[in-house]
Amino acid sequence: MTVESVRPEDATTTAEPPVAGGAVPLLGHGWRLVRDPLAFLSRLRDHGDVVRLKLGPKTVYAVTTPALTGAVALSPDYIIAGPLWESLESLLGKEGVATANGTLHRRQRRTIQPAFRLDAIPAYGPIMAEEAYALVERWRDAGGVLDITYESFRVAVRVAARCLMRGGYMDAHADRICADLTTLFAGMYQRMVVPLGPLYKVPLPANREFNRALADLHVLVDEIVADRRASGQKPDDLLTALLEAKDDNGDPIGEQEIHDQVIAILTPGAETVGSTVMSLLLVLTEHPELGDKIRDEVKSVVGDRRVAFDDVRRLTYTANVVTETLRLYPAVWILTRRAVADTELGGYRIPKGADLIYSPYAIQRDRRSYERNEDFDPDRWLPERSKDVPKYAMSPFSVGNRKCPSDHFSMAELTLITAVVAHAYRFEQAPDSDPRPRIGITLRPRRLMLRARPR
Repeated sequence: MTVESVRPEDATTTAEPPVAGGAVPLLGHGWRLVRDPLAFLSRLRDHGDVVRLKLGPKTVYAVTTPALTGAVALSPDYIIAGPLWESLESLLGKEGVATANGTLHRRQRRTIQPAFRLDAIPAYGPIMAEEAYALVERWRDAGGVLDITYESFRVAVRVAARCLMRGGYMDAHADRICADLTTLFAGMYQRMVVPLGPLYKVPLPANREFNRALADLHVLVDEIVADRRASGQKPDDLLTALLEAKDDNGDPIGEQEIHDQVIAILTPGAETVGSTVMSLLLVLTEHPELGDKIRDEVKSVVGDRRVAFDDVRRLTYTANVVTETLRLYPAVWILTRRAVADTELGGYRIPKGADLIYSPYAIQRDRRSYERNEDFDPDRWLPERSKDVPKYAMSPFSVGNRKCPSDHFSMAELTLITAVVAHAYRFEQAPDSDPRPRIGITLRPRRLMLRARPR
């Protein structure tokens, strides 16, 4: 077994993981995670399956192999906690499905899961298609250079809000959500890898901007809930389910839990999907032949009519482009867990209370798991080839009871958007574009500015 609980009397039978090289006084390895985290994390497996890192005064355990990261995700000995979740707590709170553990998390999953059942997703299809084609029309009317950060996050917010909260009123809020999340996710990553605690309360410009964005997003969520209640309407959507949800005693859930749940719905809907749309558009720009093949597939499957949700399952090449983008450019590129018991992981002792860190980005680019691991190759997801990918070497939506409940929803949305925009446009970068990775809690291009050329 790769993960097992360790009795105290057995704790001396397992070794401590090695310490990674390159630490500096005070900051430890934090400076490497600030300076070039993708390269640093991608090299850690060369030093061991599990290695120790220093983040300021904290010791964390980096897990570097697909099998062990899968074991951590599935084991009850590790919970959602650690530096990542501590940095996100001011945004996500403690009572939303993203951060809760145990019985609270299980009850919350039961509340939201019906909205993401496979038989529920087709009902969202018309909204997804409408928003994808609205994007195409906006770009046709705009002309000139497109700010892809704004465009990607806008469509992601609108799809999440309209599908899950039936929110036409979200038009006025979409720009605020995007701007606030951009500020927050950049600041939260710094707070995770350089945990300076009280220094982040000093009224410096960056801290003031972070606090302003945080306060504004929480006010915005309260406005969404208040608007729904004031309307007296109860559409069959996720927001209604939350407002009518009961706790384990049969009483209505509290206001804080409702608030945290709405945040937990909007945040991945905007940040992770928006980041992935940006990466997809970068891929189509850097590999125009992919767009040509997608256009050919759309013409073959759809003909001259518009792409509809029912077409998605037959757009297999387009879906493979999305999957390969998720492999090479995972929006959720770093995750943390906390041990709730003394455990053994890959032959190393992990003490109770220890924080673990692992990187889907590093796992999914590992040369030990993929031939031509740095190449963009959608055909690696053809059935005859994908069977060779090691288990847990490709888990963009995680696994186990922490698997993203909206995985099928997101794949359908991303495939449909990719098909529609690639069928309509070729893309080229504008002179002031900066496609380098932007390192925050999520991963996306830094400043992607494109020209959309009609086909």
